[in-house]
Formats: sequence, structure tokens, C-alpha cells
Amino acid sequence: MGMGVKVRVWGDFALFTRPEMKTERCSYDVITPSAARGILDAIYWHPGLRWIIDKIYVKKPIRFTSVRRNEVKSKILASSLLQAYNGGSKPLYISTKEDIVQRASVLLCDVEYVLEAHFEITDRANATDNPGKFKDIVMRRLRKGECFHMPYLGCREFPAQFCLCEEEEVRTAYDEVEEKDLGFMLFDMDYSEQGNIRPMFFRAIMRRGIIDLRECEVMR
Repeated sequence: MGMGVKVRVWGDFALFTRPEMKTERCSYDVITPSAARGILDAIYWHPGLRWIIDKIYVKKPIRFTSVRRNEVKSKILASSLLQAYNGGSKPLYISTKEDIVQRASVLLCDVEYVLEAHFEITDRANATDNPGKFKDIVMRRLRKGECFHMPYLGCREFPAQFCLCEEEEVRTAYDEVEEKDLGFMLFDMDYSEQGNIRPMFFRAIMRRGIIDLRECEVMR
């Protein structure tokens, strides 16, 4: 077991896309564990450690808003890129006139969470790597607001602000709500089989504004 840390993250909008919605994007009610891990990786990533999310505290009420966003319905193929690189005559661009489509997206607005997490040392750690060293680096980066790349709330256009959470007892927007079932949510992706990446899901139960991931049952 590595050392624990609490990180406060917030932003104007968030979109944690439900995979079952094919074209119109619709967000889950709260941040997914994989998106939370992505935020911590953006702040401090090292091959010698692996972040594990323990709890998600929902600090602000869950509120949705609907917007229309421009998206492209195609992408440039790697084969086209290779042809252009080798002097091929095929033009390398996406036509906005033909390929842009307007899609409705159901976003979360004005979100704030506290992510309680710990890290474990992996077998890719060096001889000089140890939990104390990693903890010092993480705390320093959180206090200075440093990150490898800007963390985001589900989509890159929705940046996440972050800071170290030093509250002993974290208050939530749902302190008075005994239990709220948020249904099945994406937990993470299973990369154990090469060439067969599978999604893992869990039943998200929020108790007094806290989703405890330490004992949740993960389904593949």
C-alpha cells in the first residue's frame, strides 16, 4: 500500500461520456474512476508508481446542461498520412463543410470533487524510488499547481483546476442524503490481454456524497 493524498478538482463543465450513447454524448452523473486517475497522472506520472482511487467526494450538486458542439465525423487515416509523406497526390485534410456535424451533448456544469487516492510502487521502479520520495514530489507539485499536461474533466476542452485538499473532514453537497444509486458506471479499461482491451463497470452508490471505491464489485 502506497501513501495517500487528497486532491480537490473543479471546473465549469465536465463530460464523462457514457459509452452506450453512440452519437449524442451524455455524461455520467459524476467523475469516473478512470477520469480521476487521468487527472492524477496529469499532475504526476512515473513508471514506478500506479495511482489507485479510493474515494470520490461530490462537493457540488449534480447539475446538467445541454449544448450543441461541432464535431467531425471522420478522421485522417494513417495510410493517407503515409501516402502524403511519400509524395502521394492525395490531399491531406478534413473538409469542414462535409465532415463537421453538430451534435447535442449533455454536460455537467459547475463541478467540484475531492479525489482521495493512494499509489502503489510498480515493478518498473528504480532502486532509488521509494514511497517517501514519491509522496514528497506529489505534495510539492500539488502545492505549486504543477502538472505534466493540463488535467481535464472528461474532454480536453474542459480543463480541471486542482489543488491539495488539506481538510481533515471533507464536506459534500449530499451530506444529508443517506444513499443515492447512480447505476452502473465505467470503472476503467482492462489492458491485461494484449489486443483485447475491455471496459470494466461498477455499481456507483453514493453514500452521504461519497463514492467508496475500495470495496466495490467490478464487472467485466
